[in-house]
Amino acid sequence: MKAGPTDNSSPDLNELITPTQAARIRGVTRAAITSLIKRQRLHAIEIAGRPFLRRSDVENFAPEKPGPKAQAA
Repeated sequence: MKAGPTDNSSPDLNELITPTQAARIRGVTRAAITSLIKRQRLHAIEIAGRPFLRRSDVENFAPEKPGPKAQAA
């Protein structure tokens, strides 16, 4: 699982959580969190080959509105 683009700021290691913890916080499945990471809607940081997310990113995540996507003209 690849992480999204990296930034130059170092994350506070106490703020990093696993996808399982993120799923519990959001009330969704771990697969839903993994899907959001793959679609680059949530940014994951890989440490020792394992993905971690910032707790603040998970708590502040705003889902897209449901319905058909607008198509470019």
